[in-house]
Amino acid sequence: MNRTTKLKELLYRNSREGRKSLALLVDPEKTKGQQAWQELADRCVDFPLDYFFVGGSLVNPEDFLTSIRELKRISQNRIPVVLFPGSVMQVSREADAILFLSLISGRNSEWLIGQQVLAAPTLAESDLEILSTGYMLVNGERSTSVEYISQTIPLPRDKPDLAVATALAGKFLGMSLFYLDAGSGAQLPVPEQMIRAVRTAVGSPLIVGGGIDSVFRAKQAWDAGADLVVIGNGAEKNPGLIAEVYQFLQCYNASLNVN
Repeated sequence: MNRTTKLKELLYRNSREGRKSLALLVDPEKTKGQQAWQELADRCVDFPLDYFFVGGSLVNPEDFLTSIRELKRISQNRIPVVLFPGSVMQVSREADAILFLSLISGRNSEWLIGQQVLAAPTLAESDLEILSTGYMLVNGERSTSVEYISQTIPLPRDKPDLAVATALAGKFLGMSLFYLDAGSGAQLPVPEQMIRAVRTAVGSPLIVGGGIDSVFRAKQAWDAGADLVVIGNGAEKNPGLIAEVYQFLQCYNASLNVN
């Protein structure tokens, strides 16, 4: 099978060149009905994001598939739809790519390798671009759905050395991308010191999400070394956040002389 690697190559090229990116995380359980999708379309039409991530801790399969199709429609297939799966049930060939996540910050084998084994045969027969991703949950000062569902303890906020050791283990295991996540609705985002330490250690594209509910927090993450910032719950609470962060990002990249 000829599986493309265009998104991985793009992420690595942007990382080398210093170009920062933005993704919107869409939870199918929170985006339902024609009105909800129309509101999202109105917010995104003038602010073309780099990626749509789709997924959640508890997702109805029908809503999940509807979300992928609606995101494709909204963007006219111009914005890649990337699966951010909470389980093997959240795999669809209609997306463009999948973050093949392993929760390397936890010790629950089901989320380290169990769900991945179940998904592997389906993925092998699909045309999805598979992005091997070391997923690390960070304490955001608030219990999250990911923490509850996965039954794992988040990395302590004040222990960047533990995050670095975890990320390095993922790198040596062959993971291509890394995702530091404080979780949906986190009170605090991933600490800047931790972002900087992990990015320096692994040298691979770094995704950061959770608790990013303002332009200031997005800037903090990018300044610290995040290549791709993910907003989700913040945009649900503040519909104007997408436009605000997108417009700032254009200026941010321009200030770095990044085209």
